[in-house]
Amino acid sequence: MKKDIILAGVGGQGILTIATIIGEAAAKAGVNLKQAEVHGMSQRGGDVQSTLRLSTEPIYSDLIREGSADLIISMEPMEALRYVPYLVEQGWVVTSSHPYKNIPNYPDEQQIVEELESLPHTVMLPIEDLARQNNMPKSANVVLLGMAARYIEILSPEELRESIKRVFASKGEAVVEMNLRAFDLGLNAQCAQ
Repeated sequence: MKKDIILAGVGGQGILTIATIIGEAAAKAGVNLKQAEVHGMSQRGGDVQSTLRLSTEPIYSDLIREGSADLIISMEPMEALRYVPYLVEQGWVVTSSHPYKNIPNYPDEQQIVEELESLPHTVMLPIEDLARQNNMPKSANVVLLGMAARYIEILSPEELRESIKRVFASKGEAVVEMNLRAFDLGLNAQCAQ
């Protein structure tokens, strides 16, 4: 089994934390992993992208060619749209529905939503609102990971939950529990769709 994933967003949204959780879960499960990251800017507001290639067979490159990604997980709808050319025909896009307007000429929001909804498989939820309403505003990225968990397939939701425990362990039990709740919130919101 193989799964090629593109993670996209804007600096400060937690994309690299999602990559860390998935990567740690893969390592613990004995799944082969190649990962690459691109940082548009080191501070908030720049484009951030990470590719994850997971496989039960050996992997020789961290590059994902156009038309070969199985899944795009994005904290921002325009960033999701940016990577659609890399998606396989029946691939999935899991994204926040809220734009992060970090540029003065941000495209028309409705047009972005329509383009994403025209794809065969798109899941969009207002993850920032869900996180805020549940008193975990800094965990919107983990809500998104919960939404995407069923599409990762090579790793189970339970393996991702266990990885969250390990990744956040040094921050204390309260942070671990908040992120587990955020993950389950996304997983359950997605299951309800």
